[in-house]
Amino acid sequence: MTLTDQANALLRRVPVWLVYIVCMAGAPWLFWLGVSGGLGPEPVKGLERELGELALKFLVAGLAVTPLRRFLGLNLMRFRRAIGLVTFFYVCCHLLVWLVLDVQLLAQIWADIVKRPYITVGMAAFVLLVPLAVTSNNRSVRRLGPAWRRLHRLVYPAAILGGVHYLMLAKGFRIEPLVYLALIAGLLLLRLPFPRLLGSSSRVGGDSGVGRG
Repeated sequence: MTLTDQANALLRRVPVWLVYIVCMAGAPWLFWLGVSGGLGPEPVKGLERELGELALKFLVAGLAVTPLRRFLGLNLMRFRRAIGLVTFFYVCCHLLVWLVLDVQLLAQIWADIVKRPYITVGMAAFVLLVPLAVTSNNRSVRRLGPAWRRLHRLVYPAAILGGVHYLMLAKGFRIEPLVYLALIAGLLLLRLPFPRLLGSSSRVGGDSGVGRG
């Protein structure tokens, strides 16, 4: 048995509900850090930033599921829906902190969306992710049929917009947003029909992460 086979056998023993619990635990922990002063002198901004970065990390993780299976034979497909929904959870938390704790005024919220390009880009990414989260259930997969797979390709532009949103937020030159954009671009390029380098015989399924497990 190869190392990949051993890893896949171990992954099959991990319950999906545990992935939800572990991955979502970051939100209450960050909230506690904000309340207790662990996020610096501007806890709201710190909480908003950390939640956004977590959302982007899980978005990248969701995009990595298919390439990992295709090129390395590592099968994380059981957890793809969980990763996608956790991504949307952190996006919603990030948005709610901005709406409720940061801006607060409804008129100011709309003005920021219209006038500030980085917010416009971020909201566009959020809008693209909404239908993916809503249809991330077996009933939607059955009802939509082949259209479900096409719909969930919206994750590609959503991921690019999320990376651009983070880059536009950065003050001055920062390497981290560029790394995220490079990872997103690389993972999308790996979806092109390259020959399977490692001879994996697995099928490439839907790509969104915000979908079936």
